[in-house]
Amino acid sequence: MAKIRIHNMMFYGFHGIYEYEREQGQKFYIDVEIETKDDKVAETDALNDGVDTAAIYDIVKDVTENKRFQMLLALAAHIGDRLIAKYSHFAAVKTTVRKPSVPISGPIDYVEVEMTRYAK
Repeated sequence: MAKIRIHNMMFYGFHGIYEYEREQGQKFYIDVEIETKDDKVAETDALNDGVDTAAIYDIVKDVTENKRFQMLLALAAHIGDRLIAKYSHFAAVKTTVRKPSVPISGPIDYVEVEMTRYAK
């Protein structure tokens, strides 16, 4: 098993429970942690057995920028599901989404959610 992490990817998306959030959009910061089913890549050194981080970035970007969710947990789950569906050697994907601009009447840095999805 191997773990690969990509931290603090920034995308502009249209997610939130309020209509104005889904219309105006804002920045979202996303981390993914991928756990593989084995460590075959250590023996083969083959891209098909490892993780192409550029391809992972593209999938996260596509989901975040081209879909709209009310709930951040749904966004995180969808990212994990897309990655697991594409890569059969992934055992689990943990996705963390941070949203800095939230309609809360008080000083905060951001709201953060975390969702882990597992291969079946």
